[in-house]
Amino acid sequence: MERPPTSPSSPAGTHAVPQGGRTAAVTVDERGVVTGWSDGAGVLLGYPAAEILGHKATELLAEPDGDTWREAAAGARWSGTVALRHHDGHRLDHDVLVHRRPVGEPLGGTEWLVVSAVTGLPPTTGQEMGEWAFHQSPCVAAVFDAGLRLVRASAGMQRALSLAEGTMRGLRLTDIAPYEGSAEAEAGMRRILDGGAPQDVHLHLDPADPVRDWHARIVPLTDPGGRVRAVALTAHSDPSERLVRQRMLLLSDAGTHIGTTPDVQRTARELADVAVPAFADACAVDLLDTPPRSTGPAHRPPGRDGGPPSGGPTLRRAAVRAVPDAPPPPHPSGDVLRCPPWSPSGRCLADGRGAVYAGDDEVVGRWAQEDPQAAAWIRASGAHSLLAVPLTAAGVTFGVALFGRNRWTEPFDADDLWIAEQLAARAATSIHGTARSERQHTTTMTLQRSLLPHTLPEQSALDIATRYLPSVSQAGVGGDWFDVIPLSGTRVALVVGDVVGHGIRAAATMGRVRTAVRTLADVDLPPDELLSHLDDLVVHLSAEEGDGDGEEAAGGVGTTCLYGVYDPVTRRLDVARAGHPPPAVVTEGAVTFLDVPAGPPLGLGGLPFESFETELPEGSVIALYTNGLLEPRDHDIDDALDKMVAALARPAQSLDTVCDRILTSMLTHRPDDDIALLVARTRALHADRVATWQLPFDLAAVAEARKRATDQLVAWRLEDAAFITELIVSELVTNAFRYGRPPVRLRLIHDDHALTCEVFDSSSTAPHMRRAHTYDEGGRGLLLVGQLSQRWGTRHASTGKTVWAEQFLTED
Repeated sequence: MERPPTSPSSPAGTHAVPQGGRTAAVTVDERGVVTGWSDGAGVLLGYPAAEILGHKATELLAEPDGDTWREAAAGARWSGTVALRHHDGHRLDHDVLVHRRPVGEPLGGTEWLVVSAVTGLPPTTGQEMGEWAFHQSPCVAAVFDAGLRLVRASAGMQRALSLAEGTMRGLRLTDIAPYEGSAEAEAGMRRILDGGAPQDVHLHLDPADPVRDWHARIVPLTDPGGRVRAVALTAHSDPSERLVRQRMLLLSDAGTHIGTTPDVQRTARELADVAVPAFADACAVDLLDTPPRSTGPAHRPPGRDGGPPSGGPTLRRAAVRAVPDAPPPPHPSGDVLRCPPWSPSGRCLADGRGAVYAGDDEVVGRWAQEDPQAAAWIRASGAHSLLAVPLTAAGVTFGVALFGRNRWTEPFDADDLWIAEQLAARAATSIHGTARSERQHTTTMTLQRSLLPHTLPEQSALDIATRYLPSVSQAGVGGDWFDVIPLSGTRVALVVGDVVGHGIRAAATMGRVRTAVRTLADVDLPPDELLSHLDDLVVHLSAEEGDGDGEEAAGGVGTTCLYGVYDPVTRRLDVARAGHPPPAVVTEGAVTFLDVPAGPPLGLGGLPFESFETELPEGSVIALYTNGLLEPRDHDIDDALDKMVAALARPAQSLDTVCDRILTSMLTHRPDDDIALLVARTRALHADRVATWQLPFDLAAVAEARKRATDQLVAWRLEDAAFITELIVSELVTNAFRYGRPPVRLRLIHDDHALTCEVFDSSSTAPHMRRAHTYDEGGRGLLLVGQLSQRWGTRHASTGKTVWAEQFLTED
C-alpha cells in the first residue's frame, strides 16, 4: 500500500492545484538551512527535493549577499524581488513573499516560509475577472480564480495587507495570509466553486495586529452564461469591537504575567513587557529608592514648605522597554534619577494620580529642556503622546510608570489612563506583598502549588475531581499531593501521598517523590513494585540528609503513599499502599473501604508491599485522600470515617459536588494539616472498542495482522489512521516473531482520544531502539514506530511483555 502523495518536506498549506499555476514554497530554519521544498519550487528552480533539503539556502541565490531578506524579515513578513540561481546556472529575478513564523515542536525557534507563484496568469483572464469583482464587491475585496489563485485585489485589500497586488497575484489566500481563518476561507471557496452558497468566515489578515478580527463574505462570480468562474472575497472589521477585545486581553495578560514572583525588579519588568507593544510603544518603570512607610493619598519627601524639595524625589529606573527598531526611553535600567516636581513623573507622585500629555505640551517641553536625554528620545522616536501613573497600593506609593506612543496613531485618552492605572495597580500590589514575613510563606505556597498538577490530563478511563487545602498552622504548608497519570492501554494511575513535615523542605521533598512516582509509572510497574522502588528512593534521600536533625531533615522518612491503576477494558482496579489510609469505593450506593494490605510508610527499607485487585462496575466512585481529612481536632477518626461514608453514600451528579460535600461535612474549620482529596468515577471501554487476535508464530502472519488491523479500522471508521497503523503493526509483530516467543497476540484499543496498538509475546526480553548505520539492512523498526506514534513503550507481566504504540486521533 502506497502512502498518499503528500510529503513531510513540503510546507504546510501547499497542495496540488488543478489550474492557475503552482506555488513555489520553501522553508528555511534559523541556521539558514532549507527544511521544506514544494513541487512548485522544483519547477521554478529545477532542483529535486533530495538535492537541496538540508543545504544552505544561499546556494539558491545568484548574489552572495542575496539573503539580506532574512534580516529585513525580522518582523513578521517581507516581500520583494530576490535574485535566484536556477539549477542550470542562469539567474532568475523573482518576486517572493516571506513569512517569519514560530516553530512549536520539538525545540521551538523560528523559521521562514518563502512563497512565490511559479507561473503568472493570462492578462486577459485577470482583467475580465477583475471587472466582475469590482462590479459586485465594495470595500476590501479580492478575486480568486477556479484554482483559488488571486487575480485581482482592491486598493483596500492591498492597504489591509500592506502588500502590492503584483506580489500577491497568483498566490492562494493561505500563502498570502497563513493565519487563523485562511484555511476555512479556502474551504468555503471550494464549496462555492462546486455550486455551494455564499460563505461567511472570520480572518486574521495582519500579523502585526493578531487581535483584529475581519468579517469576510465569499460570493461566486459568474460569467454571462451563468457559470461560476471565480469567487470574490470582501471583508470589514469593527474598530470598536477590536478595541474592547484588545483591552480585555491586555487586562487578562496583566493578571497572569505581572507579579509572578516576589522580586520587585522582576515585577517592574513584567509591567513593561505587558504594556509594550500591546498598549504603548515605550514604557519606563521608576521606583522610589526607599518606599515610604506612612499612608496617605501620595507620599513625597517634605521640603521646608511641606512640598517636595527643589531637587525632587530620587527614583531608580527598574525597567525600560520599547518596540523593536525604536529608541528606548531615556536612561537605562539601574540609573538613579532626580524627579523635578513639575515633570510628568513629579506631578504624578505629588498629586497621587495619573495624567495624559501631548507631545507638544508645555510640561513635556520643559522636561525636555532640563533633561537632554529625554529631549533626544522625544526627537528620535517622534513620541506624540505620553502618560504617567503612580504605582500605589494600600495607600503607599512605590514609584511611577511612564508610557509613550509614537507608532500608534491614536493618542492616549481617558480610557487609556484607566487601563494604565489598572496595570500599575497590579504591579504595585505585587510589590507591596513582598514583605519578608509574607514572602517566605508565599514562596513555600508557590513551590507547593507548582508541584501539584495544574490541569488534569486528558483520558477516557475516569471522570475526576480534586481538592487541595493547605494548613493554617504556624508550621506552614505540608507535603501532601495527588496525581493522575495516563498509562498505556487506556489505563490510568491514581496517586495520593503525604510527605512528613511542613515548610519549604517538605514541599521540595514532595516534588522529588512525586517526580519519582511519575518516572516509575512511565515504566509501567505494578503498584507493589512501584512502591518498593519508591521506598528505596526515600531511603537514599534520608541518607543524603543524614547530617540534619529533626523531622524536617528526615529526607521523606515516614512518607505515605497510595498508588492504584484502573483499566477501563477489564474494569479492574489494582492498588497498593505504603502506610496510607485505604481508598473508599461507592458501588450501587454502598460505600466500602478496600481491604488493601497496609504496608509500611516509605523510607523504612526492606519491607514488602502487597497489591489488592478488584473488579468495579461502570460508574463506581473511588475516593482517595490524605490523613489530614481524618484528624480534625473536635472528633476522633471513627467519627470522621462515618461522616465520609455518609457524604459518599448520598447520590450526586457532579464529582465536584461530592468533593465539596466531603469537605463541608468533615471540616468545621480550616485544617491543621494539609488535605489532598481525589474523587474518580469509573468508565468502561466496551468490547466494541477493543479487538484482539491470536497470531500463528510465523513471519508470514505479518500480512494477516496488517489486514485484520485495517479491516478493524474500517469498521471503526478510522480509515485515515490505516496507513500509519499498518506500519506500526508490521514492525511490532515482526519484532515479536523474530525476538520473542509464542503465543503472540495483537490488540487494538480505540477510545475517544487515541488508538493503541499492542503486541504481546511470552518473552521477557525488552526491545530497545537503536540507530541503524547507512548500509544496515535492519535496526530502523522501533525508530519508525517512535516517529509515527505519539508514545510507545514496553509493559512487563509475570508471563511476558507487551510492546505498545499510541496514536492521537484528531477530531473531524
